[in-house]
Amino acid sequence: MRSRPVLAVALGLLLLIAGCGDQPRHVRPAAAPAPSTPAPEPTQTPAPTPPPTSKPKPRLRPKPKVLPAGLRKATGVRAVALTFDDGPDPTWTPKVLNQLRAAKVKATFCVVGTQVRKHPELVARIVREGHQLCNHSWRHDVDLGRRPVADIRADLVRTNQAITKAVPGAKVPFYRQPGGRWTPEVVQVAKELGMRSLHWTVDPQDWAKPAAGVITGRVEHAARPGAVVLMHDGGGDRSRTLGAVPHVIGDLKRRFGIAPPR
Repeated sequence: MRSRPVLAVALGLLLLIAGCGDQPRHVRPAAAPAPSTPAPEPTQTPAPTPPPTSKPKPRLRPKPKVLPAGLRKATGVRAVALTFDDGPDPTWTPKVLNQLRAAKVKATFCVVGTQVRKHPELVARIVREGHQLCNHSWRHDVDLGRRPVADIRADLVRTNQAITKAVPGAKVPFYRQPGGRWTPEVVQVAKELGMRSLHWTVDPQDWAKPAAGVITGRVEHAARPGAVVLMHDGGGDRSRTLGAVPHVIGDLKRRFGIAPPR
């Protein structure tokens, strides 16, 4: 009788083991696929911004090879003319004026517009002491005569306006081209504005600052009746010109006399 309980227990164990074997094994869930990353779009390099286009400068006419017609190169009388360029200068122009006043002679001052604007009182003194005025361009542009006619006119008009602002009613009978680079166009514009084109016949090259004695000797050697002498009261150190002026005046007064061109 004892074998029945043992048999029952063994049978129960067999059933339990069989039931456990029928249960599904634990399966590890597969990992979810990683989300796909879209491929980066190709980067487009922006087109470079073109620089702002500047207005092309007008081409200059060729450099003149000969002096044009219509230039005033003599006084028309025996007397010689003294002309002073590139002022007015606050250091040298008053000293030149003092020398002229002491010698009782009159000269022609070819003034630059930018200097006139800075020193209108000196232009007033030039006129007050009986000297002539000459337009010498707005900023001493040696290529002015080669520029478009409209630019030439605007430059000369601007300079004349600065002169008349400094000295209302002042007369400007002459124009002188910087560097002597005359063209028919600049001569014509000056004429239309009521100015004669004033050149020179004696150039001692005082702008290069040789010794005062050299300047004096060059003027004395080259001067002829009716000559127009070029010197400078502006554009740099004019101490050597200042040293030559009394000797130049003395020689020219004795041989020819001194008077402005007419």
